[in-house]
Formats: sequence, structure tokens, C-alpha cells
Amino acid sequence: MALRGLAASGPGSRGPLDEAVAAAEERGAPAVVVAAGGAPEDDDEDEGRGRGLLRWDGFSAWLHCVCVVGFDLELGQAVEVSIYSFCFLFQKTNICYLSFPDSNSGCLGDTQFCFRFRQSSGRRVSLHCLLDHYDKDLPVYLKKDPAYFYGYVYFRQVRDKSLKRGYFQKSLVLISKLPYIHFFHTVLKQIAPEYFEKSEPYLEAACNDVDRWPAPVPGKTLHLPIMGVVMKVRIPTCHDKPGTTQIAQLTQQVVCFCPVFLHSQMLWELVLLGEPLVVMAPSPSESSETVLALVNCISPLKYFSDFRPYFTIHDSEFKEYTTRTQAPPSVILGVTNPFFAKTLQHWPHIIRIGDLKPAGEIPKQVKVKKLKNLKTLDSKPGVYTSYKPYLNRDEEIIKQLQKGVQQKRPSEAQSVILRRYFLELTQSFIIPLERYVASLMPLQKSISPWKSPPQLRQFLPEEFMKTLEKTGPQLTSRIKGDWIGLYRHFLKSPNFDGWFKTRRKEMTQKLEALHLEALCEEDLLLWTQKHTEVETVDLVLKLKNKLLQADRERLPVKPDTMEKLRTHIDAIILALPEDLQGILLKTGMT
Repeated sequence: MALRGLAASGPGSRGPLDEAVAAAEERGAPAVVVAAGGAPEDDDEDEGRGRGLLRWDGFSAWLHCVCVVGFDLELGQAVEVSIYSFCFLFQKTNICYLSFPDSNSGCLGDTQFCFRFRQSSGRRVSLHCLLDHYDKDLPVYLKKDPAYFYGYVYFRQVRDKSLKRGYFQKSLVLISKLPYIHFFHTVLKQIAPEYFEKSEPYLEAACNDVDRWPAPVPGKTLHLPIMGVVMKVRIPTCHDKPGTTQIAQLTQQVVCFCPVFLHSQMLWELVLLGEPLVVMAPSPSESSETVLALVNCISPLKYFSDFRPYFTIHDSEFKEYTTRTQAPPSVILGVTNPFFAKTLQHWPHIIRIGDLKPAGEIPKQVKVKKLKNLKTLDSKPGVYTSYKPYLNRDEEIIKQLQKGVQQKRPSEAQSVILRRYFLELTQSFIIPLERYVASLMPLQKSISPWKSPPQLRQFLPEEFMKTLEKTGPQLTSRIKGDWIGLYRHFLKSPNFDGWFKTRRKEMTQKLEALHLEALCEEDLLLWTQKHTEVETVDLVLKLKNKLLQADRERLPVKPDTMEKLRTHIDAIILALPEDLQGILLKTGMT
């Protein structure tokens, strides 16, 4: 790893990193460049350099880059140090502004939060996409989104009379594709405080530790050493029973829901339906925690729309998300700048939260209020909406949580109750959909090895609605209300679209796998004896393509199916004339 001291650069400037990179390339290139300076602008040339320069597989499986953002009196927020994996720092302006709280937040001491930003259009994903096959075994809500990155921030602001500004202000930021919120916050707690004391050499050592980590394989207990401490983590799999694994290691708790638990069921509906939602908070930590809690409240269903745990007026999507010329998009925004109270006052659903109470303290409940009452960020905490929930409020869970308030039950304990409630509510809602979609699958006896796999039946909303009378959510949920209306609204939402596309892909792959298994049970050599050489060659080429597809898409085939198919192919080729054997043995899977 090479360490270079370069001039700092702010969001809009271009530092001398290009020259350093070019010189490194001429020398044969070190594994990682740690540069005290600004990142190059977003362009293909820089991306190409990054790919040729950096080969840290272990580091890149977990992180895209690590950077330090400080405050420069002339430039404002500036990237001071950058450690890159497979491409150089991009979206520098976004990262600089998102790594600092708004000036009105008044965050003294240490603050942790996270942000999420869109990948630049046309930019290739870094080489850790080679590990994307692990995604197949993850629960859907922990899968990487190819279009987005997460930024995990440890911000420190303390008084320092030796500095012109009078304050030490700096953020250590981890950029990753992995949505393992609590895990990366834990990593930052371990390394950030000492980094602020010991500077770049300490950060280099920490990154070397990360490079020695095993790949993030779901289902395995991983031991991850970081600066003298070993973290023990198990990443959940899609086969785990929801609520049984230690997902808290990877995602945020829902402590921040406690002030609004009286309205938690309404908020669950708004998130489920992909409604535009703004969280106005006093600081990035409250903002990001609340947005992430909202997104996770419909787990194990994935929230398929965009969400920004911390969003600023400098964000590249600011105009897109604040325009009044069209309806607000399906997105959850977390904001702290008072300017948003005016800019987003036309949004239909706004949550205004106050300061979160320390652990063990019970926050005061907020009320549902009309949108016209929200004029500034200084307005009283509350849920500002005209939305009328489809379902009746579950008084039993309300009594349970209210009893916790009276008994001064810790917020963490309240969160456990609320999280279990959300899980059971989402499962009650999704089970009828899962049952109906499973009925769209063709019968296995209809799969013929000599025909293309049969197609799934079409999803018919009215046909599904008729199934709810006997097999609806009333079988597993005590909640009454307009379930039919809720389902009708859900079927038009981005969350249904994303969920159904995922299920349709899984079921189509299952049909392909069953078709492969049916082929393997046939006497293919006998078939070739009854057909021409041209037809036999065509069969071999199609079988090779089937093998390629099965490997590329990781089809859910039985362990011995692939080997059986290869054996069939070899036997067919050996039965052909020698000239054809030579050609087919050399022919790759195309």
C-alpha cells in the first residue's frame, strides 16, 4: 500500500490524484493507493485506471472504498484521505456533503449515521460483483442493489481552539454495496476513535485487516479480526426462519418507532404500499435510524422503492425528488435541513420526530395531524398525513406497548415486541399471495424433456381476490378491516411489482431445473440412434447451452443432475463419427 500526501480538494475541485495514479501505473502499481487529496471526476478513464491498479479481493468483498472527509475553510467539506478497492472515488460531491450533518444539527461529540446514494449511470460495478452469487442465498431484504451504495459515517465534532474554525470536524466513511447497517456501525466504533488520534497508518492497518476477512458467505459463522478485536458474525440465509437469526447484527433495531407506536400500523401500511414518505429529524442519526426502521418494518418482504436514510439539498437527486410539476415519487427520505419543511410540504405523508431519548427512557407519544399544520421544521413532533388506514388499529398491541410505558420498560424491550408484531403482520399479509402464486406453477407431470419448459399461469388479480374468502389473512391475524382494499392498493405498488418479479424468476428457474432433471432421466443415446446426425449435433449444442445456463443462473438442480448431463453429452459425442467428435469436443458452451 502506498501513502501519498496531496493537497486537499473539495466537492467541486480536482486534485492532483491523476498524476499520482499515472506514475503508479508506470512503476507497476501498488495494491492500494491511500491518497490525502480529492478524488478524480466521474469518467471512464479514471474507472479504467482503477480496474488496472487495484486487486484487493478480500477488501473489495466487503467495502468499495474508505475515505475521510474533513472541513476546509476555503473549500468546505473535502476528501482528505481515500482508500480505494477496484475503482477510484466517484460521486465525490455527494459523499462529501452526505458525510457531514447539516450545520443546524449541532452534533457535538461523536455521531454515527448512514446514507444511501445512486450509482452513477453507465458506471461499471467494481470487481466484487464476482461475489454476487452469494446474494442468491441471502434473504431478499439483505441482497445488494446494483444501483445503490451505502455510506456508513462516524462523525466527530469537538472544540479545538488551535484550529481557525474553533472546531475539529471530521468523518470516517465506509462505502459498501452491503446493506449490513449495524455491522458496519460496529466496525466504525472499533476503528474511528483511534483513527482520529493516530491518523493514516492506523487506517492502513485496519484496511489490511479487512483484506484478510473471509468472503461474506451467508449461513457461516465468520470471525473477522479488526485492530486486535475479533468480531463474530453470522449472515442470515433465505432458508432461516424469519425472526430466529441474529439479524440485529446486520440491521437497525426499531427503537426509533417508540414515539410513534400508536400509529405503527398506519406507518406499516404506508411503507407496504410504497407511499411517498418524509422523515424530518433533528440530526442524521435520528433521520437514518427512523428511515431504516421504516424500511425494515415490512421484513421479510423487501422494500423495492428508493429510500435515503439521510438526504441533503446538495444531493444529485434533489431536484428530481422535490419538484412540484409531478406527484412525489415512491421514496422514503430522511432530512434534517429546515429548508425541506417548505420544499417538501406538498408531500402527502410526513413524520416529524424530536430528539431520541437515551436508552431506557420512554419517549412521549406523538399525534397524527393535518398536513396544513406543518409549516416549519420547528413544528411539534407528529405524523402529518390525511391517510386513512385500511385496517382497524390493533388495540391489543397498543395496550401491550402502553403497559411497557407505564412500567418504564426499556425502549429496546419495546422494540422487540414491535419487531415481532411487524413480522407477524407482514407474514399474515404475504402468505395468501405466496399460496396463490404457488398455484400458478404448472404440474410437474406436464414437463416434457422434448418440449420447452411450460410457462407460469398469469397472475389474475380478481382470481386472487376470490381466494381470500377462505384462505385470507384472517386465518393468521386477529386484525379486522378492509383487507381486500389493502391488497388492491398493494397490487398497484412498486413493492408488489418487485416481489412478483422476484417470485416469477425463482419459479421460472425451478421449471428450468425440473426440465433439466427430466432430460437426465431420458435415454438420450437411444434417442440419437433414431435421429439424424444433424439433429444429434443440434441436441448436443442445446444441452451444452443448458449446462451453461444452469451454471450461470445457479439453477436449483439436484447435486448429481449436472454430472449426469455431462455424462450424457460425452456418450452422445463418442457415438458420432470422429470428425464430428473433434469439432464438438472443441466447441465451447455458446
